[in-house]
Amino acid sequence: MTSDGLTTDDFLGGALRLRQPVRGLRGGADGVLLAAAVRASVGMKVLDVGTGVGVVALCLARRQPDLDVDGLEIQPDLAALARENVKLNGMEQRVRILEGDLAQPPDAIAPNSYDMVVSNPPYFAADRSMASPKKERATGRTEGALDLAGWVRCCLRLVKPRGSLCVIFRAERLASLLATLQGRAGDILVYPLWPRQGQAAKLVIVTARKGSRGALTLHPGLVLHDATGAYSEAAEAILRGGAALPI
Repeated sequence: MTSDGLTTDDFLGGALRLRQPVRGLRGGADGVLLAAAVRASVGMKVLDVGTGVGVVALCLARRQPDLDVDGLEIQPDLAALARENVKLNGMEQRVRILEGDLAQPPDAIAPNSYDMVVSNPPYFAADRSMASPKKERATGRTEGALDLAGWVRCCLRLVKPRGSLCVIFRAERLASLLATLQGRAGDILVYPLWPRQGQAAKLVIVTARKGSRGALTLHPGLVLHDATGAYSEAAEAILRGGAALPI
């Protein structure tokens, strides 16, 4: 911890260094796993909605050097910190951080302009949870003016026809997420993240293709921890080694 209330933390085994608040909204394994789920080709353009301090955007850019990434963040302090992290990692040419609201994004973020939108939407419904007393964390974790359905609609509006949406979300709200995709996207893949072998998944990664009517696929998923509580070999390869999620 430094005198400015920030820490500098290693991601991807030290391939990335990010400054983030000691308290409040901090990036972690969720963002690294989400970035590892993205399959991209040369020249693709990706938007990270709710980028926070830039964990997902920067992990994407580090893992896939031919990718151009924009990050959208509504909180000015976090957007400024994300820009600082872009510079810290020398990625000014490929990662751009924009400040703004998903419901009314800045002009630089146009409808139907991204090959993929990735997001870690607010996990908790406003009427079903007690918001954190810390504003930054509450904004990032609990629905605000946009509920889940509105969040998904706004994300899909920014995706090109036949482009993709990829989110990490709480398993207990999977039914609600799938309902918002109904009629808007198909080729849906649900990828469970199991805390340990034999335990119920708490998080899922969901990908969907805009305008498709393809069927839903339930993937075997990834076991995150072994019997000792340490990260599994497969999870370690992703979180520390920068491997792709085996989708």
